Amino acid sequence: MGDHAASKLDHENHLLLDQPLLRLPVELLRKNFRSAHFEVEKDGAYIKNALRETATGCVNGRTSQADVLRNLDTMIARMRGIKRKLTTFAEEEQRLHLHEEARLRHVSELYAMHSVDDVKYEAWSRIRLNRLLVDYLLRHGYIDSARALAKEKGIEALVDIDTFEQMNKIRKCILGRSVTEALAWCSAGDTKKELRKMDSNLEFMLRFQQYIELVRDPSTKAGDIVTHARKYLGSYRGSYRQEMLQACGMLALPPGSAQDVDAYVDLYSPARWEMLANLFTTTHNALLALPPVPLLHVALSSGLSALKTPACHSHHPPPSSPESSSSSPSPSPAAEAGSGHPVAHRTPTTSAAATASLTASVCPICSTELNSLALNVPYAFHSKSYVEPDLLLLPNSRAYGKARLEEHARKAGLPEGQVKDLRTGEVFAVDELKKVYIT
Repeated sequence: MGDHAASKLDHENHLLLDQPLLRLPVELLRKNFRSAHFEVEKDGAYIKNALRETATGCVNGRTSQADVLRNLDTMIARMRGIKRKLTTFAEEEQRLHLHEEARLRHVSELYAMHSVDDVKYEAWSRIRLNRLLVDYLLRHGYIDSARALAKEKGIEALVDIDTFEQMNKIRKCILGRSVTEALAWCSAGDTKKELRKMDSNLEFMLRFQQYIELVRDPSTKAGDIVTHARKYLGSYRGSYRQEMLQACGMLALPPGSAQDVDAYVDLYSPARWEMLANLFTTTHNALLALPPVPLLHVALSSGLSALKTPACHSHHPPPSSPESSSSSPSPSPAAEAGSGHPVAHRTPTTSAAATASLTASVCPICSTELNSLALNVPYAFHSKSYVEPDLLLLPNSRAYGKARLEEHARKAGLPEGQVKDLRTGEVFAVDELKKVYIT
C-alpha cells in the first residue's frame, strides 16, 4: 500500500551518509594550506637569516664579493624552489575546489526532489551507489578497479582516489616490513603537529618497530641499537614506560632466547606488521575525518536494520546448521502477522526446507545471502504501523487484510464465502479464517 508520508524524502537523514563527501575536501584543503604555510615559514626563515648574515658581512667587510654573489645565488635558488612548491600547492587547491563544487552540486540536486518516487531520485541514488562501491574498492586496495569504475560512471570528482591510493601505498610498504614511508608521512608538513594533538602513538610504534628489527638483526652492533633508542625512543620514556622497559629487556632477550616469555614473543611476532598497518589506516582516517569502515557497510547495515524484525532470526536457523530447523520453536502466528513480515510457517504438510525457501523468497533478511549479515544489526524501529486493517489469518498461517482478500476472491470468481491465498492460490472457507489483533 502506498503511503505519502512513507515516500516523502527526508533530506537530512540522507545526508548523514554523505558527510565525508563534503568534509574530506575541506580537510584536504586545510592540510594543503597548512603544508604551504609550513614551507613558506621554513624557507622564509632561512632566506631572512641568510640575507641578514650577508648584509652584516658586507657592512663589516668580512664577506668577499664572491661570497656575496654565492649567497645571493643560493637565496634565489631557494626562492625559486618556494615558487615551485607554491605552484604545486595552488594546483592542488584548485583541484580540491573543483571537487568541492561538484559535490555541492550533487548534494543540492537532492533538495530538488521531495519524494523517493521521483524519477530523478533513482538516478541520484545510482550515483551514490557507485560512489559507495568506489569507496569500498579504494579501502580494500583495488585502486585500478576503483579508478576504472569512477571513470566509466563519470564520478571522478565525487570520489577521493588519490587520497586512498597514497594510503594504500604506505600500508603495503608497512606490510612489506618497511616503516620508512610511514615515518615520512608522519613528519610531512603539518602532520606531525596534528598527530600530537590527536595524542596518536603511531610514530612511537613505528620507531619501536625499527628498534625491534635492529635487535632482531644479529649483524647490528649493541652500540648502534642503544644509539637508536636514545635518539628516537628516549623522548617517549615518560609516555610509554612499559614499552621502554621491554625495549631494555630485549637487549638481554634476543629472538632466539625469548621463546618462553610471552610478552617478548609477541614483540618479535610477524603479526606486529599487520597491527602497524591497521594502526596507520586508523590514524590516517581519523586525521582526515573519514569513517573507520567503508560507507557501503554503513549503508548496508542501515538498510538491513530497517527491514529486520524478530521473525527474521527467531524461527530460521543460519544456513550452516540446517539440522536445527526441525527442533527450533515457531513463534505465534499473531506475533508474526503483527511484525509486518510475510508469514511462512511450517504446516504438517510442508517440509522445513520448503518453508525456509519460501520465506527467503519474500524476505530479504531471511535470504541465504543476507541472513547472517543482518544477525548483529538492531531491529527496525517503526513509530507508525503500516499493517493492513482488518487483518485475517488463514489456516496456512498467512495473514492478509479483509478488503484485499474479498477483492481477490471477486476477481478470481470464487463463490461467496470463500477466499483465496494471494500467494499460494489455496482456497479456504471464510469460517476457517481468524481475526488477528495486534497489541
